[in-house]
Amino acid sequence: MPSVRIYQRPKNAMQSGKARTDRWVVEFEPGEAKRADPLTGWAGSGDTREQVRLSFASLEAAKAYAEREGLPFTVTPAPAKTLKLQAYADNFR
Repeated sequence: MPSVRIYQRPKNAMQSGKARTDRWVVEFEPGEAKRADPLTGWAGSGDTREQVRLSFASLEAAKAYAEREGLPFTVTPAPAKTLKLQAYADNFR
């Protein structure tokens, strides 16, 4: 039986926006190890569930989906949001 991981996306470090950080993602755990393709050298596997990512508006909706489908799940809590308060003058100390 495949297991899933439920998590909330962290904020993108390269941008100041917080788009899609309120969504919860259901992602399947890899079913088999990746192996190198002999012709191209790219890593891949025959497990297509690895490509599926489902997005939900709330944690409860994501949990309800996993329970309805009979999938064991683990919930990774959202990372704590910390603010680094800094004044412009601190750049010149």
